Amino acid sequence: MKIQIINGPNLNLLGKREKEIYGNTSFDDYFTLLQKKFPDFELSCYQSNIEGEIINKIQEVGFTFDGIILNAGGYTHTSVAIADAVAAITAPVIEVHISNIFSREEYRRISLIAPNCKGSVAGFGLASYFLALKSFETV
Repeated sequence: MKIQIINGPNLNLLGKREKEIYGNTSFDDYFTLLQKKFPDFELSCYQSNIEGEIINKIQEVGFTFDGIILNAGGYTHTSVAIADAVAAITAPVIEVHISNIFSREEYRRISLIAPNCKGSVAGFGLASYFLALKSFETV
């Protein structure tokens, strides 16, 4: 099963930024752990701080991969274009958030992307990615 993880803006700073919210582990380190925990999956990871590059990656893999795990970061709350890209593809998308967006600032509680996703996982730290991957095992 081919799964693409797509991370949006500022997620390249995991382990360095706002550790009280996002933890001490870099995504690269966590991705290595995910690869070990899901040896039967072909996992790919992509990160960009640029909205158009995220859309390009969604379109690139969205018709050939078995699924996408998307953490659009701040674009979750603002990007109609990313929401439209998710709606346009055939691969199921799981929206992921490290923090519980519903316990944070009011503007973070709205996801423009979620209505076009198979499901959402939020608030479990980096384990949110693990839980999203587990959902593909039951497909």
